[in-house]
Amino acid sequence: MIPRIIDFKTIVRLIPQCLFFFKQNLLCSSDSPKHPFTITSFSPSASPGFNKCGLKKRLTKKIFGDSIHSKFGGDYLNTKYIIVAGGVISGVGKGVATASIGKILKEYGFKTTAIKIDPYINVDAGTLRPTEHGEVWVTDDGGEIDQDLGNYERLLGTTISKINNITTGQVYHSVIQKERAGKFLGKTVQFIPHIPNEILERLKVASNNFDFALVEIGGTIGDYENIPFLFAAKSLERQIGEKNVLYILITYLPIPSHIKEMKTKPTQQAIKSLSEHGIFPDIILCRAREPLDDVRKKKIEIYANIQSEFVISSPDISTLYRIPLNFEKEKLGTKILKKFGIKKRKKWHFKHWEELVRNIENPPKTVKVALVGKYLDIGDYSLKDVYISINEALIHAGANLGAGVETEWINSKFIENKKFKLKDLSSFDGIIIPGGFGETGVEGKISAIEYARKQKIPFLGLCLGLQLAVIEFARNTCGLTGANSTEINPSTRYPIIDILPAQKKLIENDKFGGSMRLGTYAAVLKENSRILSLYKKTGRLLKDKEQLKEMLGKKEQRFRIGRTPIGKNTILERHRHRYEVSPDFIHFLEDSGLIISGYHTRLDDVNLTEFIEINNHPFFVATQAHPEFKSFLEEPSPLFTGLIEACIKRHKKRK
Repeated sequence: MIPRIIDFKTIVRLIPQCLFFFKQNLLCSSDSPKHPFTITSFSPSASPGFNKCGLKKRLTKKIFGDSIHSKFGGDYLNTKYIIVAGGVISGVGKGVATASIGKILKEYGFKTTAIKIDPYINVDAGTLRPTEHGEVWVTDDGGEIDQDLGNYERLLGTTISKINNITTGQVYHSVIQKERAGKFLGKTVQFIPHIPNEILERLKVASNNFDFALVEIGGTIGDYENIPFLFAAKSLERQIGEKNVLYILITYLPIPSHIKEMKTKPTQQAIKSLSEHGIFPDIILCRAREPLDDVRKKKIEIYANIQSEFVISSPDISTLYRIPLNFEKEKLGTKILKKFGIKKRKKWHFKHWEELVRNIENPPKTVKVALVGKYLDIGDYSLKDVYISINEALIHAGANLGAGVETEWINSKFIENKKFKLKDLSSFDGIIIPGGFGETGVEGKISAIEYARKQKIPFLGLCLGLQLAVIEFARNTCGLTGANSTEINPSTRYPIIDILPAQKKLIENDKFGGSMRLGTYAAVLKENSRILSLYKKTGRLLKDKEQLKEMLGKKEQRFRIGRTPIGKNTILERHRHRYEVSPDFIHFLEDSGLIISGYHTRLDDVNLTEFIEINNHPFFVATQAHPEFKSFLEEPSPLFTGLIEACIKRHKKRK
C-alpha cells in the first residue's frame, strides 16, 4: 500500500497532536545506561496517548485513505498475522496445530480468529463428496466449508464465519465479477496484482477487529495452486511490516522402517521450497511419530538459520485436545509473543481442560456406540473424517461424564444385504443415525432405528436420522405402510418427508441452494420434554438467549428466527437439509404417541419439526439439526450428553 502525499494544511493541523503524542509515548526510559532517554519504536495499539488523542485514526486515514477505515474499521493495521504453511505431505495436522495455537493465544487474553485458505477451484465445500473431502462443516451464517474450521471452533470455543474460508474459486469468481461490472475501470486484469489483492482484501475483512489472525494455507507449499496465496502472504508482510507477520512451517519427519532413523531431508526441502517464495519460517513445527531429538533439532536449526528454541517437536498423540497443552509445555505461545514483542495479558489456567483430557486418555469406564452410516469407504480405505464432528461431540460428552466412547462404524448397506445382522446391535450401548443425502443404505438405517426402538437401545437421530425415525414410526406404529420421503420414493402414497411448496418453486427455477435450510435456526422446545430438560441442565438455554439477542439486532439474520416465539425455551442449532417432515401428517404421528418436542416457525407461519422423542424408552431422541456442530470440550452438546448418560446406564445394567 503506497502512502499518500499529505498536504501542507493537514500537516499544520496535526502538529499539536503530534507533539502531544511524542511527549506521551516516545520519550521514555531506556534499558541502556548509556542512553537514559531515547526515542523508542512504538506500537500504536500499545500507546494510550496515540489512541486517546485520535491521532491514530486521523493519521491512518490521511496517509492510507478512507477505504481502510470504512471497510476494515482501521484496526487491521494492529492485527498480527500468523501464516501457517505445510511441507512434505498434506494431512500433516496443520488445521489442528493452527487451532491449538489459537487456543493458547485466546487463553492469554487476546482476541483471536483463524482463517483457512483452500486452493480448490470450488467456491465452497457444499458440493464436494464426503468421501472426497471429508465432512462439510456448517457455520452459523450458512457457510458450507472445510472441516478444518470445525477444529478451529472446537478448540477456540467460538463461532467462526463463512468468510473465514477462502477458496481459489471464490477469489477468481469475485475478480471476474468485478471486471464484468467495470470495477477495474478498463484496466487489463492480470494474475498479479489483481488475484493477490483480492486474497488480501478477504484476509483483512475476516481478521478485522482481532488481535491475532492465524491463516492456514491448505495443501503443501510445493503445490502450484498455492502460488497466489504465498505471493499474497509476502505482499501482506510488505504492506504492514515484517514485525506484524510471523511464519510457521509445519513439516513431517519420516522414520523409514528399514533404517528406523528420523530423516530431516524432506524438511530441508520444504524450507528451501518456501524460501523460493521469499518466505523464511520463524518457527518450524516438526510432526513425527516420535519426539524430535537434539541431533535433528540442530540439523534443522543450521539449515533454516533459526534458533533451536523455535524448532518445536510435535509427536503423534492419542487426542487432539492434548496438543494445546503440549504446545504450552513447549512455551510455543510465549515464543510467538516474543517474536512479536508482546506480553501475555493473562495466564492460561488449564486445570479443567487437563482434567477433561485425562478423562479422554484414561477413562474410568467405556461405552460402545454404533454409528450406522453410508459415507464410510473410499477404495480399500475407511474415511472416518466424514463424521468427524459426531465423533468429537461423543468425546466431549464422554469426557464431561467420565466415560470413554468407543465408536464402531457400521455401513448401512451391509444391513440391507445381510452382511451385518441386526441382532448384533444389541451389543452396543447406543445407536446414532447421522445425516446424509440420497437413497443408498436408507432401508438399512430404518431397520436399525426400528431395532433400537423395540429393543430399548438409546438412540439419537441427526438430520436424515430424524426423517428416517419419523418414517419408521409412521410405517410400524401409525400403520402408514409404504410411508417414505419423496427424496427416496417420489411416488410414495404417504410422503411423510417432503419438500414444502415454497421450496419446490425454487427448485423449479434451478435454485437448489436457495431451497436448503443452511446455518443456525431458532426452535422453541416443548414444556416438560426430555429435550428441554437437557438444554436447561447443560446451560445452553442461557447461552443461546444471548445469541438470539444479537441476531434480532441484525436484519439480515432475522429470517433464521422467523416467527418462532422468543422466550425462555428458545434455542439455536445449525441445519443443512432440504426436506422437512410434512405438516400434513403431524396429527397422525402425535395421535400414535410421537412427541414433537421442538419446532421452528417460518415467516409464512408454517411450523417445521425440529425435535422428536418418544416416552417409555431409555432415550429415543432425534433432531432435524446438526447439534454436533455446536459441541465443545468444555461445553458439550445437550443431546450428545443425554445419549451418553443413557449409554452409561445401559452399560451398567448389562455388566
